[in-house]
Amino acid sequence: MQVLECDAKKLLSRHAIASPPGIVAATPEEAEAAATRLGREPVFVKAQVGAGDRMSGGGIRAAYSAAEAKVAARALLGRKLVTSQTSPDGQVVDKVLVERGIAAKREFYLAVSIDPSSATVMITAADNGEVGVEQRAAKQSAGLERLLVHTKGERGPGEIAEFCGRFSLPADAAESLGELIMRLHRAFIELDAGLIEINPLALTDAGEWVAIDAKLAIDDNAMFRHPDLAELGRDAENDYVELHAQRHQINFVQMAGDIGAVVNGAGLGLATLDMIRAAGGTPANFMDIRTTARSLDIAQGVNLVLDNPRTKVVLVNVFGGGMQPCDTIIEGLGIAYRRRRRMLPVVLRVTGNNEDLARLRLANFNLPSTECPDMWQAVTRAVAIAQGRA
Repeated sequence: MQVLECDAKKLLSRHAIASPPGIVAATPEEAEAAATRLGREPVFVKAQVGAGDRMSGGGIRAAYSAAEAKVAARALLGRKLVTSQTSPDGQVVDKVLVERGIAAKREFYLAVSIDPSSATVMITAADNGEVGVEQRAAKQSAGLERLLVHTKGERGPGEIAEFCGRFSLPADAAESLGELIMRLHRAFIELDAGLIEINPLALTDAGEWVAIDAKLAIDDNAMFRHPDLAELGRDAENDYVELHAQRHQINFVQMAGDIGAVVNGAGLGLATLDMIRAAGGTPANFMDIRTTARSLDIAQGVNLVLDNPRTKVVLVNVFGGGMQPCDTIIEGLGIAYRRRRRMLPVVLRVTGNNEDLARLRLANFNLPSTECPDMWQAVTRAVAIAQGRA
């Protein structure tokens, strides 16, 4: 679950990680009032969406008066912000963070994540943060320093101090940076995070470390331990869709294509996406219906497919097992279609436990469907429909 910047900073503040004074606003008038209350120029009006790289997309604007803050908020609120980290359709800006500007003596990049090769927590830091750090990280460029820290913090203060000493900082700044890293590590573990990224992390003239921006992603599979945080995902468009699916026993990822996939099993789901690509099509989503999903849960998942305006055809690829028979999935499909007016064509490949009963249910629902005997025929048929060739 991606958490908005304003919420990430609130959560990090519980671990004594400072950020500039800021006020959330949902209207231009609220932004103007927020700038007046902050009482120091400039302020920055920052679009709150579940994606990074907002500066290059025009989602962060400087304002040197309350009136300018109002103008900046009016330009952002209600529009779709497109960045390198959103879909081509962008994300709608429902609120902005009006934040006091901070004078930085130096700027750093600091992140905590999981190192996939060692399955341990990794601290990544770089001098000269802000724009371009992600590209440097992707290319393993020089200037990025890394330190592996196990989940219980086995790395001692001496090793963290040596890590901070790589940046030619004054002794007191290096010491306080080490303390901040340990607090950030603790926050990472307690929040079940997959990523905490501060970019830039500013060192002020007063020797304080301040998080100018913060990105926080929480592991969806650990949300049962954080019921108080579940509502935060509603503000991030794509995360809300995925969280809604999670609540109905479905793993779901929105994608940018036009072929909706209704599939049970993660492996079968990935294979379906690969075959859609191989046939020249583009998937609109990944779906993995868990064995614990009931027909009403599956109907909720199908609703997510039908809600996507890009979807042109629904591809149902079902292998019925002992815990998830074919007819349960078809029943969920039929329930969703009966409740909706959007009757997209359905292409099916159904095999396994209760497949004959599934066909009977399908006939009772009278869906606009075509059944194919194998996966490849089903995929190529769906691609043809999406491309207007059938």
